This record gives sequence, C-alpha cells and structure tokens, in this order.
Amino acid sequence: MLALGCDHGGYALMQEVKKHLDQRGIAYQDFGCYSEEAVDYPVYAKKVGKAIQDGSCDKGILICGTGIGISITANKMKGIRAALCTDCFCAEATRLHNDANVLAMGGRVLGTGLALKIVDTFLDTPFSGDDRHKRRIAMIEG
Repeated sequence: MLALGCDHGGYALMQEVKKHLDQRGIAYQDFGCYSEEAVDYPVYAKKVGKAIQDGSCDKGILICGTGIGISITANKMKGIRAALCTDCFCAEATRLHNDANVLAMGGRVLGTGLALKIVDTFLDTPFSGDDRHKRRIAMIEG
C-alpha cells in the first residue's frame, strides 16, 4: 500500500498521480489535502510518515510546490528516507542506493509527463541490497 500526501501546491499533480496509480492497479491511501485551498505541508508529510512507520503503508509519495518543505518534514521522522526527485535517474538511484521509502516531488516544478515517469521509476526500482548501501543506511538511521 502506498501513502499519498500533498499540500495545495501539489494538489493538481497529485490528482494526476492518483489517476496513474489507478490505471496501474496500485493501491494507495490518500492522506490529503483535498483541494487547492492553502494548507500546511508538515501536516500531510507527518500523516504519510506515520503510515509508513506503523506499517500500514510500505512507501509514500509527497508533493508540495517545490517538494522541498514536505521532504524536509518527512526526513525528520524516524525510519523515513524521503528523496526529492526531479528526474528518473535520481528516482532510480535513490531506490537502488538509499532504499528511499518516500518520493517527494514539486508540483510547481515538474510537468505531469515527467512526474509520472519518475513515479514509475521509483515504484519499479528495487533496493539493490548491496552491503555497502545497507551499511550507509544504518549510518543514517544511527
């Protein structure tokens, strides 16, 4: 199960992501927000992070205007490794090397086509499991 969260700056792109996930048959839980009315992004980052922490969701996608604030918030939470990705190379690398469990994107930064390719890359790339990467992740969590 995928946890989804956004603020008003990410709302429009999140609607496109949800349609795409529906087309792919990927289950998700939408933690909001639910309109373009101004809201505080930390609320939604924390909801997604908690869903991953408690095991009800495996991974998450967070979108705010730039992706910066929402990823900073998520990364303050134990066990959350949120990666702000602006291209497919970064999405692939963060899964392979960092075992990132949250993808962050900027709704005011990315076009829909690229954003959906980033989502697919993030979701379809497994963690490499290499010992050096496991060691580094343990150092992050330490």
